[in-house]
Amino acid sequence: MTVPVFLSGELGGSELTLDGPEGRHAAAVRRLRAGERVDLTDGAGAVAECVVREVLKDALRLDVIGRYDVEPPQPRLVVVQGLPKGDRGELAVEMMTEAGVDVIVPWAAARSITQWKGDKVAKALHRWRSTAREAGKQARRFHLPEVTEPASTAQVEALLAGAGLGLVLHEEAAEPLSRVALPAAGDIVVVVGPEGGVAEEELARFRTAKAVPVLLGPTVLRTSTAGVAAAAVLMTRTGRW
Repeated sequence: MTVPVFLSGELGGSELTLDGPEGRHAAAVRRLRAGERVDLTDGAGAVAECVVREVLKDALRLDVIGRYDVEPPQPRLVVVQGLPKGDRGELAVEMMTEAGVDVIVPWAAARSITQWKGDKVAKALHRWRSTAREAGKQARRFHLPEVTEPASTAQVEALLAGAGLGLVLHEEAAEPLSRVALPAAGDIVVVVGPEGGVAEEELARFRTAKAVPVLLGPTVLRTSTAGVAAAAVLMTRTGRW
């Protein structure tokens, strides 16, 4: 059975107490019992291997049996996700987190039907970040992905310009993602357009920032699945998988 992972800001000492929402979930929902193994992480690479000593109503008391640190994976994979309709944004975040994407950037593209404005920004970001956190624990990721503040097209352009390699998924591109030359160093940044795709003006700006339009495959994927498909190709080619 896979050892469950929980987030904790306190990993020091030989004994730990997992309380708050994480402890409540472990004790009341997962119904963990004394003697079972759990791993705690701070989400930034530190891991404490633990055994449950005592189960309280909404917390666990744990004995630490080991500690280690996980190095951040290289190269970093950054996906700029055009805002999709409905709950497809959370679906995209969940799948990209499970695949190992390191940074997810929400992007209000010209053709995005959904727009985060006013109070919607904080609520939508909370949903995306909560989704990433829960998916990261499920996938036993000890480096949780960063979900950034929403980016404008100008900010995406700057992100691409500073990357080791910038890529834009585009159905009319000539070069397949599976054969594009990979950089020796630096982040790989992939832009995924919304349902309507990347607008011509946006594509021109991204080309100016030295981004390469690439073809993911012979079929057109939904915006919610294109990011994880691209991540799978790049994870394999970079040796992270």
